[in-house]
Amino acid sequence: MVIARFRYKGLAKNTAQLFSLFGLANLVLARRQLLASPGSIAS
Repeated sequence: MVIARFRYKGLAKNTAQLFSLFGLANLVLARRQLLASPGSIAS
């Protein structure tokens, strides 16, 4: 992973941004679903 970071720094940065973006979107969608369903306990 470290070697790949040095070789493909731009690619690693782009994939990291994509993963963080999808992670944020997943969090928002999951929270929306949890809030939409009544009676569910979010653990």
